[in-house]
Amino acid sequence: MHQPELGTTDAPEVGELTPPTRTLMGPGPSDVHPRVLRAMSTPLVGHLDPSFIEIMDDTQELLRYTFRTDNKWTIPVSGTGSASMEAAIGNLVEPGETVLVPTNGYFGGRMAEMARRAGGDVVEVDAPWGEPLDPVDVRAAFDEHQPDVFGFVHAETSTGVRQPDVPELTSIAHDHDAYVIADCVTSLGGVPLKVDEWDIDAAYSGPQKCLSCPPGASPLTLNDRAMDKVLSREEPTRSWYLDLSLLEGYWGEERAYHHTAPVTNVYALREALRLVAEEGIESRWARHRETAGALKAGIEAMGLEMNVADEYWLPSLNAVRVPDGDAGQGPASTGASRHTVDDGAVIADLLDGYDLEIASGLGDLAGDIFRIGCMGHSARPANVSLLVSALGQTLAEHGAGVDVGAGVEATASRL
Repeated sequence: MHQPELGTTDAPEVGELTPPTRTLMGPGPSDVHPRVLRAMSTPLVGHLDPSFIEIMDDTQELLRYTFRTDNKWTIPVSGTGSASMEAAIGNLVEPGETVLVPTNGYFGGRMAEMARRAGGDVVEVDAPWGEPLDPVDVRAAFDEHQPDVFGFVHAETSTGVRQPDVPELTSIAHDHDAYVIADCVTSLGGVPLKVDEWDIDAAYSGPQKCLSCPPGASPLTLNDRAMDKVLSREEPTRSWYLDLSLLEGYWGEERAYHHTAPVTNVYALREALRLVAEEGIESRWARHRETAGALKAGIEAMGLEMNVADEYWLPSLNAVRVPDGDAGQGPASTGASRHTVDDGAVIADLLDGYDLEIASGLGDLAGDIFRIGCMGHSARPANVSLLVSALGQTLAEHGAGVDVGAGVEATASRL
């Protein structure tokens, strides 16, 4: 059979881009503020243009405000949140060093994988999925393993757990001369996070969660102690692209070329951070707590259960246990869930019927929870009211014994 020569085939017919308009209430991304979208449509300039240098300066200063830090080494890493995560771990972990990571969530496991790829010897401090780390267990792990680097997840997206006692954890680490890396992907800009006051050496985040910014330029901050370690490494980090000793030349005073920064994503992040500063960081924390509190009240009044105890509930990511229902009612289960209510089918119906996005569980909690975000521009009364009503009605259609009216009423009373 005759094969056409390369380049001679007809051009594909592809229509205009028309994505659906969704209400994003999953674990990320969250709804993007119209001002951020407008910022992304402004003219492109070069990544070393004097005007862009000013934009870089603004972005760094706004990041310091949001992280609650004076760290000089505060930058957006070119890439998604996983890039800032790998930049922190890959630069601070040197081959042969011992790295202590948690076992209580999916992203603790990702920390472990990145540390291994950086050449680290990974050891673990255990806690069940759905519970935070206990400082007593952390201290015991330090006494046993004497790690060089300690990583923990401040807001575990897979379980809905907010890690309390952060200053106690960092104190334990520093008593053993270890460096502390904090995963703040689902906490930055949404729940209290105080990098300097809590003595965190390095913290990373993603822009698409509580900052309500498209992914592409991801926050990272390191204190002088951490950056001194990076700059004094005996061998360079295994990633050239994420080597902070090289990125320092671009984001530091020199502004030397390293790579072509994602200019439009930096525009977006700058505008998203301007919104944080205009609202005020403490007011923003309070808004997330109050709006998510209304969601939580409606969920519980409906008869559903949260996956975590109140003392470490994470307002920005609400883990709700999938209920059991009458196996004889509603659509047949696909077998993917251990419950008679099929979480995947509920999620699909919310998307199809309401243009409303939530997510299922990961890892040990797959099939057991719904993950409902209440982050940034998505953390608004109208979104929460829609979520509680739509989720209740959909669960009822799938045979769950929920009191939709009580849930809607409880939510409304808190908004």
